[in-house]
Amino acid sequence: MPIKDILLTLTSYPEPTPVSVVDRAVSVASALNAHIAAIACDVHIQIPGSFLSFGTAGALAAREAHRSHDSAQDLLAAFEASAQKAGLSHEVIHEESLSYRVPQRLVEYARLHDLTVVSVPAAYDQWYAEAVIFGSGRPTLVVPETPPSGPFELNTVVVAWDFSRSAARAVADAIPVLEKARTVRIVTVVNEKVIDTKHSPEQLAKNLSRHGIDAIVDRVDAAGWSIGESLMREVTSRNADLLVMGAYGHSRFREFVLGGATQSMLSKPLLPILFSH
Repeated sequence: MPIKDILLTLTSYPEPTPVSVVDRAVSVASALNAHIAAIACDVHIQIPGSFLSFGTAGALAAREAHRSHDSAQDLLAAFEASAQKAGLSHEVIHEESLSYRVPQRLVEYARLHDLTVVSVPAAYDQWYAEAVIFGSGRPTLVVPETPPSGPFELNTVVVAWDFSRSAARAVADAIPVLEKARTVRIVTVVNEKVIDTKHSPEQLAKNLSRHGIDAIVDRVDAAGWSIGESLMREVTSRNADLLVMGAYGHSRFREFVLGGATQSMLSKPLLPILFSH
């Protein structure tokens, strides 16, 4: 199924999403010829009842809510201007939410879109990104907060492959994108962990060929590096435009414990990464 309906999540509090993320998401939608919606929430801080008697606490909450509202409006205005300039079909979604409910609100909208774009410039945004990746049931595109050097392109796409369920899900979700790429490289990091079969990268390439995708198989020796470090070195050396990988994690007391590679790639993304779980 082609990707035709994209959601961009924008953070209004405590720090607003950089406008560069807006421009990058609009560029992605242009490359995929997709409709794009942007959501931003006015965040309200819930104050414990025992503190309500202190006037300063209520005033502080009201001031922060007003700051969040202004940031949300500014971001949505920037998005609308960028989308109009690109000639894209688009819409804006302006919601209100208590601070602790924002991640679930984003998940609810993400479940109704083909792809969700998130950024992770700070720890609280990583919490939001993890919620969308593991809770939406849809692919998530994590983009850097740094300004893009140019329009989003699909010259080289790297697929991280370890024969896992999450990697298989990521490939399936990414096929519409891989079909548009000039070069697709299947990268398997060896000598870091046991992989069930040595021949699965070639079999995956064979499967992708049925979709008209000619993939190159690369085996990369970890040589003492972690999987995340090995992948980042590979995408950098290949000057990749996009990395496709499965997101590994499991729920422990409703908190996600991320696999090492997922945590490594999510913490400081240097390029757009399409995650699926």
